[in-house]
Amino acid sequence: MTTANEKTASMKTENTVWHNQQISKEQRANLKQQKPALLWYTGLSGSGKSTVANAVDSLLFKLGCHSYLLDGDNVRHGLNGDLGFSDEARIENIRRISEVAKLFLDAGLIVSTAFISPFASDRALAKAKLEEGEFIEVFIDTPISVCEQRDPKGLYKKARAGEIKDFTGIDSTYDVPTLPQIHVKTAEQSVEQCAEQIVGYLISQGFISEATLG
Repeated sequence: MTTANEKTASMKTENTVWHNQQISKEQRANLKQQKPALLWYTGLSGSGKSTVANAVDSLLFKLGCHSYLLDGDNVRHGLNGDLGFSDEARIENIRRISEVAKLFLDAGLIVSTAFISPFASDRALAKAKLEEGEFIEVFIDTPISVCEQRDPKGLYKKARAGEIKDFTGIDSTYDVPTLPQIHVKTAEQSVEQCAEQIVGYLISQGFISEATLG
């Protein structure tokens, strides 16, 4: 049986046409003297995703790179403000942000997304939307005990008390990345060291050009 969503998707496919733009993705990237990339930060709540992502974005700015950070909480204030935290809502949350990130890459940017993104299947779908090598999984690997000690929003306390349902790591699954391109341990490194590790990877892999570095 065809669902309402499948019917809607079919109608959009039949009645819309993709228009090619005169300026290509490659031209936009060449103008910025960098290669587009998506730094996909994943980790438990309180692991340090947003903190590290912001430090990386700041360092990229200082290096003269063109970048943008899509933070999970910020996006839920607007684009994804209608979504909850059920498994289905989390999947849709990641689908939407993947499409937005893809547009930003088309503009030639180095994009960061800081989301828990707990399901490996969703991260794989986000990767599949991009060109080979553009998706960079950044695993912010922080023990849940450390995350609970930090608990900047008091969410673990509420989850333990049963006040929040479907909380990742407590009563909702988190699929630990098996082969992340970048493995960051915030309990063992400073924020600055974590940021330097990530930017160092971008430099070593040629996403940031020698011209940008001066």
